[in-house]
Amino acid sequence: MDPETGLVLGTIGLGVAMALIYVVKSLIVICQPNEMVVITGRKRLTADGRRAGYRLLHGGRTLRVPIVERVARLDLTTLPIEVVVKNAYSKGGIPLIVHGIANVKISARDPVAHNAVERMLEKPFEEVMQIAKDTLEGNLRGVLATLTPEEVNEDRLKFAQMLIEEADEDMKKLGLELDTLKIQNVTDEVNYLDSIGRQQTADILKKARVAEAERFSEAEQTEASARQAAEIAKIQADLAIVEQNNELRVRTAELEAAALAKERAAPVAGEKAKTVAEQDLQQERIALEQRRLEADVLLPARAEREAMEERAKGAAASITEDGRARLFVLGEMIKLYLGAGSEAERIFILNMLPEIIRELSSSVEGIDIDRLTVIDSGEGAGVANAAGQFPAAIIKLTEQIENATGVNILSKLGSGSATEVEAELE
Repeated sequence: MDPETGLVLGTIGLGVAMALIYVVKSLIVICQPNEMVVITGRKRLTADGRRAGYRLLHGGRTLRVPIVERVARLDLTTLPIEVVVKNAYSKGGIPLIVHGIANVKISARDPVAHNAVERMLEKPFEEVMQIAKDTLEGNLRGVLATLTPEEVNEDRLKFAQMLIEEADEDMKKLGLELDTLKIQNVTDEVNYLDSIGRQQTADILKKARVAEAERFSEAEQTEASARQAAEIAKIQADLAIVEQNNELRVRTAELEAAALAKERAAPVAGEKAKTVAEQDLQQERIALEQRRLEADVLLPARAEREAMEERAKGAAASITEDGRARLFVLGEMIKLYLGAGSEAERIFILNMLPEIIRELSSSVEGIDIDRLTVIDSGEGAGVANAAGQFPAAIIKLTEQIENATGVNILSKLGSGSATEVEAELE
């Protein structure tokens, strides 16, 4: 083979090799970690048993069938979406303005990835973001309607979690996945939250002042207790020193007294024996005098006291029995009056009439009229008028008694003796 022919064959072989390498490279599909490859063209069974005209590749490489299969790619990069909702009515009818940031991406997980292929394949990046934003804003309004402004503002983590749970199902239907959602700001146009904030701030300041006053008071009490404890400790220490000094003086005095007593033991022994004997004699005299007083004074007094007690018991028994008898008579009289009915009052007055007459007659007993002087007005009737006053008074008295009791005393006196009147009264 001549050199020219070899050169031509070599050139042709190199071209064929390069063409073969190019063809193989074009048939190899390589998928990056942040993307998902969709190879369409042939029917296949999915993981959930559905027949689909595509297959998915997430990371790695594969070969595609030339001419039959076509390759498309879905970007799995996180999409930061700013979520702003205005005039979203919360529970209670308060319109709120909510600002948040959400991180959304196309899901590569089965079966959500198939929804992404069907809905987001070859859509522009901006359109995917707008779809996710509109979905999140709608879910945000739905969650706000179930919460009060206080709940939204106080527990934003809970609010964000509720929003994620609310939006998760809708995102999966679109083939999207919500990575994170943060609520940045919650405001309102009617200053409702500001009013609540001012009130809470006032309450917090009030509690802080109260707590500060309590801590200050506790500090003062602690300081006073410490001072008191220090003073008590000092007093106790001084007292202990005084007690020790007293004990020392007492012990010194005891030792001195013991020494002095030993020095005087001999001459004092006789005096002590004499004193003891005199004390014994005096005790005997006291005992004898006590026995004499008991015989002369105590025993007669005790006997007299017992006699007086017995007499008092007898008198008390007599008084008791007399009271019982009077009570029995009074009870019988009450029964009699109650049985008499309407005549009870008359019987009572008739029963008391003799006593009334005796009291009236006793009021003039012992009166001794020595002389009665009558002054006449000049008509000569003074004596007759004075003499006629006594019968008129007696007649008036008997008429009053008759009106009160129904007994005609004058008729009784005129027809019989005073004994008959008294018998009727009885």
